[in-house]
Amino acid sequence: MEITYLEAIHQALWEEMDRDERVFMLGEDIGVYGGAFKVTKGFLDKFGPERVIDTPLSESAFVGAGIGAALMGMRPVVEMQFSDFIACAFDQIVNMAAKHHYRLGEPVPLVIRAPYGGGLHAGPFHSQCPEAWFFHVAGLKLVAPSSPADAKGLLKAAIRDPNPVIYFEHKYLYRHIKGEVPDGDHIVPIGQAEVKRSGSTISVIAYGAMLQHSLAAAEQLMPEGIDLEVVDLRTLQPLDMATIATSVKKTGRAMVVHEAPKTGGIGGEIAARIAEELFHALDAPIVRVAPPHTPVPFSPVLEAAYLPNAETIARKARELAGF
Repeated sequence: MEITYLEAIHQALWEEMDRDERVFMLGEDIGVYGGAFKVTKGFLDKFGPERVIDTPLSESAFVGAGIGAALMGMRPVVEMQFSDFIACAFDQIVNMAAKHHYRLGEPVPLVIRAPYGGGLHAGPFHSQCPEAWFFHVAGLKLVAPSSPADAKGLLKAAIRDPNPVIYFEHKYLYRHIKGEVPDGDHIVPIGQAEVKRSGSTISVIAYGAMLQHSLAAAEQLMPEGIDLEVVDLRTLQPLDMATIATSVKKTGRAMVVHEAPKTGGIGGEIAARIAEELFHALDAPIVRVAPPHTPVPFSPVLEAAYLPNAETIARKARELAGF
């Protein structure tokens, strides 16, 4: 049976809390209200207020509480209502959670769920893609699933990981995509990209909602003889360069697509590594497709113009294929 991306996240949380009593959740409105997007609806009745904790509006405080609980052997899952507000907990994440193991050798099994991305006309404070802020920080793992199966499997892997993991879940995908999820204890290992569509003309490297747009662009271009290979990163840190390299060596052309602004984005790092390690495999310059260096517009018309989509990706792919 197919389920939505949101249902897959709900399932992963439910099963992990059922499996391990050390797993608990904390965040704003996750209990009585069931979460801003209803991901945690029903959890309070099932698991009780000691494991489903509504917190005050203080991201730094409840991330800090999560770090402390992790150090005491618990498995906290912290929800940021919107990833934009993760900035309020920046010090706790990059200076405490990320570095504690390096300082004292102790594990910090903390998961931060970060609903991110645009497409909901929610304006510049509720639509950002902040993954690049943390991509730079050693000691953090970052995952960003694009399908229900990966959403479930990566969240279960993150909860069982001994290190801090930021789990970027795309808000637009919550109810816009459905997919089959394997039965049983489905786990997707952190650190492994996947070729979602095999092709021969261009390697398109994407994640999150942009993966879905890249697949749609690939279908548009098939009648024109442009055969995109679409690589889903799934994990942003650590980056699976082996899968990227195999694909780029096969096609000779690389395009990186993401929803965060191009300036200082993860695409720049991927492009640099391809240039450093795979220069002789390239037949054309590396292309990045990303929004301009502005805040996310509130206006639906302007947001639609701001965000890359299948048409944007297809247009850039035609240019690259013709180089």
